[in-house]
Amino acid sequence: PQDGRIQAEREAPPNKLSEAQRQAVLDAANRPGYASLTPHQIVPKLADEGVYLASESTFYRILKAAGQGQRRGRAKAAQPRTLTTHRADGPNQVWCWDISVPQQAA
Repeated sequence: PQDGRIQAEREAPPNKLSEAQRQAVLDAANRPGYASLTPHQIVPKLADEGVYLASESTFYRILKAAGQGQRRGRAKAAQPRTLTTHRADGPNQVWCWDISVPQQAA
């Protein structure tokens, strides 16, 4: 017996954004004043103007689907760094200091 639920035809949910609404989100995110802002900053700015297009998470999803999910803003992305390693080939080459305070009787 196979599970037929996987192949079932389902209608779109009633709250799904239309293509025009998705395009409006992309247009808003790419406007000159908003192009360098994150959705976390865009949604409140639009709300100040009295415009609500979608939630912050929906902005992120739409931007990611459009290939614009990379970092936005002036800050650079974190660069991967190699971990610092300490190698001791003999005695007294690497030292460690424990600065925790021992508990004392009151």
